[in-house]
Amino acid sequence: MQYQPIIEMRYRTVLLILGLNLNLLGNTESKDCPPGFMADGQDCVDEDECINGVICGSDATCINTFGSFECSCHNGFRSFHTNNHCLDINECLEPLQICSNNSNCVNTIGSYYCQCKQGYIQRGSSTQQGHCEDIDECKGNAGICGVGGTCSNQEGSYICLCNPGYSNYGRKQAQCLDIDECITDVCGVGGTCSNQEGSYSCLCKPGYSNYGNTQARCSVLTCDQFKADKTPDLAVPGLSGLQSVMEKNCLALSNSTGATPTGEILLKNVTNEMDSLLSHGLLGNSREVSGFLGTVENAMRLIAPQLKNNRTNITSEHTECHLAVRRGQTPPSGPISLANEHARLDTSWETATGKGAYQGFAVAGLVIYKTLEKSVNNSFQDLTDPTEDTKPSYQIGSKVVTALVSNPDTDSLDQAVLLTFKHLQIMPESEQINYTCVFWEERHGQKEGGAWSRRGCTKVLSNSTYTQCSCVHLSSFAVLMALYPIEHTFQLRLLTWVGLSLSLVCLLLCILTFRLCRSIQGTRNTIHLHLCLCLFIADLVFLAGISQTQYKGGCGLVAGLLHLFFLASFSWMLLEGIQLYRMLMLVFNSAIRTRYLYAVGYGLPLVIVLISAATYPDGYGTKEHCWLSLERGFIWSFFGPVCAIIIFNAFFFVVTVWRLVQKFSSINPDLSRLQKIRAFTVTAVAQLCVLGSMWIFGVFQFQEEGTLVMTYLFTILNSLQGALLFIMHCLLNKTVREEYGRLLSCVCTQQKSYLDYSSSNPSSSQSQGTKGDQNTGESNI
Repeated sequence: MQYQPIIEMRYRTVLLILGLNLNLLGNTESKDCPPGFMADGQDCVDEDECINGVICGSDATCINTFGSFECSCHNGFRSFHTNNHCLDINECLEPLQICSNNSNCVNTIGSYYCQCKQGYIQRGSSTQQGHCEDIDECKGNAGICGVGGTCSNQEGSYICLCNPGYSNYGRKQAQCLDIDECITDVCGVGGTCSNQEGSYSCLCKPGYSNYGNTQARCSVLTCDQFKADKTPDLAVPGLSGLQSVMEKNCLALSNSTGATPTGEILLKNVTNEMDSLLSHGLLGNSREVSGFLGTVENAMRLIAPQLKNNRTNITSEHTECHLAVRRGQTPPSGPISLANEHARLDTSWETATGKGAYQGFAVAGLVIYKTLEKSVNNSFQDLTDPTEDTKPSYQIGSKVVTALVSNPDTDSLDQAVLLTFKHLQIMPESEQINYTCVFWEERHGQKEGGAWSRRGCTKVLSNSTYTQCSCVHLSSFAVLMALYPIEHTFQLRLLTWVGLSLSLVCLLLCILTFRLCRSIQGTRNTIHLHLCLCLFIADLVFLAGISQTQYKGGCGLVAGLLHLFFLASFSWMLLEGIQLYRMLMLVFNSAIRTRYLYAVGYGLPLVIVLISAATYPDGYGTKEHCWLSLERGFIWSFFGPVCAIIIFNAFFFVVTVWRLVQKFSSINPDLSRLQKIRAFTVTAVAQLCVLGSMWIFGVFQFQEEGTLVMTYLFTILNSLQGALLFIMHCLLNKTVREEYGRLLSCVCTQQKSYLDYSSSNPSSSQSQGTKGDQNTGESNI
């Protein structure tokens, strides 16, 4: 564009020269000048077009050139040669952004400026640089959101955050106004709503309560479950204190009158009452256990909504409580876990809330009883399957726990809860041990009160340490260890029959020896005779009836006879210890009268058996053996006297040995008498060790956790006791051996004489044999 005027000027110059030449060649009277020139006489001179100021317009400056002119546009304008005019440039449409993001570009004639957006303010003097900074509307303007809102500055703007009880109804920059919550049924049918600035409160009617939370719905509250039973036969001893504490609190909440202790103090008081009851062992039967567990569950439901914290844990000597509470206008959701070292509860807040009307809170709790398993280690009658060939025995295998939620309808949950228990003993599952998930099922209107049940609980997994249960209802739970009886193998049965048969034969030989051998008659011989007689009867009854559990009456009779004669055998051993002591201490007349021997040997065991049978008649005979029951410690009616006898005899034997040592060291001892007493003492101690050790293994044999090893040891010792007594009291006794020698010599002499006589008279023998055959039809043996 800048070279065009020069070209035009040259063009006009050429035309001028041509015109001058033409004028020189011809005769003309006037001169025609090219554009941009004008005639000046005979000459063409440059014309100044800029004399006319409007030729370029007001937005440009005219510049004259030789033979022409040009327009120079002002800043902010651009020239267009079609009309020699300069037009305005719209800088806001340029590709390069000339204003910042916080401002808008505004075009003007010949220029532009940057206008800050709303919420921003210009910083600096130049409006064409767009330096816009955010305006903090919240600063120095406390009332911008109202008394119920909090201003929050944003980039280029602000929002109002409304406090609870206020709303701006979706308009973020509007003031927050009080919400009238009483328009809705926020307090329930049992409460009266009172609106307040930014809040509200519910005043509950009598019989309703919101547990001290004035913004919770008023729900029906009954206190009948905490009333102590007025019937003496049905009242639970020791439970009145716990019931009184909870009834007083419940009535105060229901009537909305009087000051009530905080939830934390109330929980501590209830825990102390529980400890007092459990420490004294007042839960003696299933009815009392049901009353206790039900009261604890209701108490925790009442206490939990009164707690301030969302999580509360309290531990005492006998209990441990874990409670979780969620409050709010909407029901909570999500998983929840409560646990300690003994048990764990996994459930959800949806389960805790339930499908009923939301009360404004939800509760989940887990109560662990550290010593309750001793009181509930029974009531297993509903667990036995009549179709099972092998009937297991049960015992508590974990701590007893109570799992609870605020949902009142927990008999059939839509979502199962998970309970994980730590075993009391680390024992893996096997053919003899199985773990079962159970809960305490209360039986209303029945004397027994409750029992363990499997209904609704299944075992998810189990190892030697833990068992996890899935249950579709909530109550009190535990894990039972089912102990299946050891299958008696053919070898064990054969060992029992052969050993006991040998023992019976040996005991019979002992009885005959002590009864017929006159050379050993005396007080000690009488004791041995009746000792062997008692053991003979006991072993015979044991062999014939220990496993006859299908006959309840007969099984009880077998157990009673075993109780009587095994106790009698130990009584006669006690008499032997007393007799040895008297032989050592008394030189003359050391014998004990027979009536005294019978009174102690048979009278004392008979009295013990009669008292035991009168106290607990069902203790004779169990599901596994025709022996004494393990329930209520009944087995100690046998082991108690046995232990006492062993202690007394040990004392007598120690004193006897001590005095023997003194006698032997004296100047003139009676050696023959002392040696006799020493021999008697050795055999008596050995006899006591044999029978005592047998019943040490017998304890484990009849216990529920008896093992196969203990069974074999008990069987071997029980089978060989007769043989050992025969060896100690007969074969090792010189006098008895001499009697056996004389008896055998007589038998051999008679047999030899008979053989000599038969060989010398063959015809007579033959005729007699034929005659005997003809008369009796039997062979001569």
